[in-house]
Amino acid sequence: MSTLPEVRSLPVPEGLEGERVDAAIARMFGFSRTKAAELAAAGKVSIDGAAAGKSERVRGGAWLEVEMPAPPAPVRVVAEPAPGLRIVHDDEDVVVVDKPVGVAAHPSPGWTGPTVIGGLAAAGYRISTSGAAERQGIVHRLDVGTSGLMVVAKSERAYSLLKQQFRDRTVDKRYHALVQGHPDPLSGTIDAPIGRHPTHDYKWAVTADGKPSVTHYDLIEAFRAASLLDIKLETGRTHQIRVHMAAHRHPCAGDLTYGADPTLARRLGLTRQWLHAVRLGFEHPGDGDWAEFTSAYPADLQHALDTVRADSQ
Repeated sequence: MSTLPEVRSLPVPEGLEGERVDAAIARMFGFSRTKAAELAAAGKVSIDGAAAGKSERVRGGAWLEVEMPAPPAPVRVVAEPAPGLRIVHDDEDVVVVDKPVGVAAHPSPGWTGPTVIGGLAAAGYRISTSGAAERQGIVHRLDVGTSGLMVVAKSERAYSLLKQQFRDRTVDKRYHALVQGHPDPLSGTIDAPIGRHPTHDYKWAVTADGKPSVTHYDLIEAFRAASLLDIKLETGRTHQIRVHMAAHRHPCAGDLTYGADPTLARRLGLTRQWLHAVRLGFEHPGDGDWAEFTSAYPADLQHALDTVRADSQ
């Protein structure tokens, strides 16, 4: 049985008078500029009933009509091994894992690779059923290209208590990042809101209307071309460390998505951002005691660190 596409119409606010169609759609309907342009190119946008291209200018009070894209197909958890996933701690309430690069936290549209919860399911772990179907038990995430520690809830009580700790910002999440150049000051706080990138669906950026985001950093070691930082997150936005460091002109080494130098990445042998979740501490949901775990650098990050250190001697 076929269904008609959803069409939404809104009057253009006077404040958007003269804006391009793709910019107006992005502001009014919450899409990125890239997605808005794709909709216009596909003939899914009209102004007062007439088809509109992405570069046309809108008039205040005109009716902007958009055929909304179909929602993504639901994703499901597939129990399959996650190569390199290491169990750091396991009890009746939580399982702490050391996630390797190339493994996602949970399934998502467009991702067909291994996941933490798929790997746990394949290994016979039963986790909390709280949360969306594709991310049950997941209380926080790491990027596919970021390695390190994650905690997954196994009981419903653990899920609730851990989520509350993340909301209250009492979880101690520590990362080490090798960033290009030398931040000034060498230790400090970056307090800058983060939202969707205006033109790239897969990226995030410091934006005036983004969500509050706070990153604290301290210098561990300085090299000729880079600095090794200890980073503590006060908030947990997607790509937060990568976005904040790039916005301050010190992207993580190897992070080509956010402007890292490809020449330095090749010299260090990096095929991903140098970013690792080295420590994770939280109040254990079972007994209330403080639990803390650490993770050593993976081989690729250690090699890059040894190389940049040798280059500085």
